[in-house]
Amino acid sequence: MKENNYKNLILDFSDIYQDEKDKRFEFIDCRDIPGTDMYCTEYAKDVLNKRLKSYPPRGIHFIDSGNYHYMTKFFVEKINTPFSLVLFDFHNDMQRPLLGNLTSCGSWARELIDGNEYLQQLILIGPEEKTIEAADIKNRKKLIGISIEDIEAKAYMPILENKFNSSYPIYISIDKDVLSEQYARTNWNQGTMSLKILEELIEGFFEHTKVIGVDVCGENSKTEPILSELNDEKINRSTDEKLYDFIERLVKGDYRYGKGENLCYDS
Repeated sequence: MKENNYKNLILDFSDIYQDEKDKRFEFIDCRDIPGTDMYCTEYAKDVLNKRLKSYPPRGIHFIDSGNYHYMTKFFVEKINTPFSLVLFDFHNDMQRPLLGNLTSCGSWARELIDGNEYLQQLILIGPEEKTIEAADIKNRKKLIGISIEDIEAKAYMPILENKFNSSYPIYISIDKDVLSEQYARTNWNQGTMSLKILEELIEGFFEHTKVIGVDVCGENSKTEPILSELNDEKINRSTDEKLYDFIERLVKGDYRYGKGENLCYDS
């Protein structure tokens, strides 16, 4: 990989990462930008686009809590070739925004699937079946849903084999609220997936297609009582580290299965 071809980033909106500056990442302080919490105002969008102008979608990006999951949209809008989005989330993030046409943490994926000409498929993994069915979108033919019920029944492989088009490169977005509370503590209701299953699914995509980049959100709020906050942060940091190390190994082609080729950041 060329050194200038990717950037590992930390985007801090809520002061959640202030003690975690790390040479592996470039740190982008977003705490000074108003109008970012859950909804992204036009002013905030302009500032964020300017701040991220020089950064490619290629890399591993940590983007704070699920309140800021709409940042995935900022990264994939930099992709100017046909691609697919693999979204691990306990929610569908495809609802109509409640405040006018403002992009929100609950509507950004809807905007992408209905409005991004380069997006070929959106593979949504981890919500309940009823949540997938409730996705408020026009381009339903682009949506591949794998519910938590499918995962628990081990029925997800036939879905991917029959519907997933591996000829397009993918961008992977992970909201840790897809995980059970054993592995993550978020500020939203959560699913029941284990970290092992999440990693197996991620590895499967790395084996079968090119991966442009990965982002991770799902931190908890800093408004909890101090003892709860410290415990939750400990759990989240452990999972963040494990996910980062695991994805880095995949980037370098260290698979348990497959050819071990470097597939990442090749778009």
